[in-house]
Amino acid sequence: MSGHSKWATTKHKKAAVDAKRGKLFAKLIKNVEVAARTGGGDPQANPTLYDAIQKAKKSSVPNENIDRAVKRGSGAEAGGADYQNITYEGYGPGGVALLVECLTDNRNRAASDVRVAVTRNGGTMADPGSVSYMFHRKGVIIVPATDGVDEDTVMEAVLDAGAEEVNDLGEAYEIVTEATDLVPARKALQEAGIDYDSADVNFIASVQVEVDVDGAKKILRLIDALEDLDDVQDVFANFDASDEVMAQAEA
Repeated sequence: MSGHSKWATTKHKKAAVDAKRGKLFAKLIKNVEVAARTGGGDPQANPTLYDAIQKAKKSSVPNENIDRAVKRGSGAEAGGADYQNITYEGYGPGGVALLVECLTDNRNRAASDVRVAVTRNGGTMADPGSVSYMFHRKGVIIVPATDGVDEDTVMEAVLDAGAEEVNDLGEAYEIVTEATDLVPARKALQEAGIDYDSADVNFIASVQVEVDVDGAKKILRLIDALEDLDDVQDVFANFDASDEVMAQAEA
C-alpha cells in the first residue's frame, strides 16, 4: 500500500490547491447532482449523497450551489443533465496502469478528450478489463490531523466498523475499508466526534509499478492533464515511488 499512500498524500495536497482555485467546484457539484438522481434527494436516506455534500462543503462550495444541485438531481428543479458514469483504462509512461473515471453528458467528447490527454503525455489507451483487474474497490476516508486526533485515536474509532488499515499521510490520516464498510466506518468517526474531509469509494491498486524521478514526473504530468478535463472525476494509478523520488518529482 506504500505507493497508494504516497499517491494519496499527493492527491490530498492537490485537492487543497484545486479547491483554492475553484477548479474542483464543478466536479463536486456534478457529483452531488448524480448522487441525488441515483438515490434520491434526502441525504439521510442516501449515504452517497450525504458524502458528496460533505465533500463539497469541505471544499468551500457555496451551500446555495449544493442545494440547487440536489434539486436538479432529484427532479425538484429543471435543468439537470443526463450524466453517465464511464471508466476508461490505459497505461501511462513506464507501464503504469490508469483508471479514469468520468461523469459526462457526452460520451464521444469524453472518450476523445481522455484519449488525447493520454496519448499526448506518453500513454496508451487499453481495452476494457485489461487494467481494471489490477485494482480493487475500497472505501477511503480522509481525516485531517488535528490536536487530539492521532493515528491511535482514529484506529480505535473505526476498528470495529470494518477498517482494514489507517495510513499516516502527514497532514491527514487515510482509513481504508471494504467498499461496503465505508458508511459504517464514517458513522463510527462521527459518533466518536472525529471530523473527516471526505469519504469515497475508490480504486486501490493490488499490483504496483516502481518509478524513478523521471517516471514520477511523467505520470504526474499525465494525471494533471486528465484531471484538467471537465468530464474526468477521478484518476487512479498504480505507481510506487520512494519519498525522495516523490519530493523531487513534485518540486
